[in-house]
Amino acid sequence: MFDNALGAEFRRFENRDYEGKPARVVVATRTYATDPADLWNALTSRERIPLWFLPIEGELKLGGRYQLIGNAGGMITRCDPPQALDLTWEFGGGTSWVTVRLAPDGEGTLLTLEHIVQASEVDQHWAQFGPGAVGVGWDLAFLGLGRHLESGGAAVDRDAAQAWMGSETGKAYMRTSANAWADAHIAAGENPETARGMAHRTIAAYTGTTPPES
Repeated sequence: MFDNALGAEFRRFENRDYEGKPARVVVATRTYATDPADLWNALTSRERIPLWFLPIEGELKLGGRYQLIGNAGGMITRCDPPQALDLTWEFGGGTSWVTVRLAPDGEGTLLTLEHIVQASEVDQHWAQFGPGAVGVGWDLAFLGLGRHLESGGAAVDRDAAQAWMGSETGKAYMRTSANAWADAHIAAGENPETARGMAHRTIAAYTGTTPPES
């Protein structure tokens, strides 16, 4: 059920300024075989978000605050259906930003997600894990979204998903994802040895294994 290719078809890493401060930006894209209205609904509907992602509470409207149960919360700062959604991503005492853009792509819809973190907020965490820390998480979320859409809107089986994540196949998926984010990091100019070390530690965190000594 969960053995197909990676959720994000393209990855990019950028260093840029955001709100006047240096920021690190993880960019992930994927094309889904549905129209923008349906994909927008899957991404923003109170009823559909828990079917592929996490239970959610709050006011899901412009200016409203949301809370993903057991994960991040924040404020919705832009909501232009069916093409643009911006929100703050508040987790573990820090704030980052997520933007989502949808655009027609042939008979499907191109989703582009940016997760923006100001450098001063995550220097220690970044030095340990690099872009894979959030990148692998979004790959997994994209995979769930894809399964939801491919099934005609059915809920992802959480027990099956949990079992898959603990399986060798699931762990291989997460290793491949982390290494792909390392490739994107290297393409942006990071030292390959540094990027691979970050990926190894990310893999260990997601799979519950021991990272190799650096």
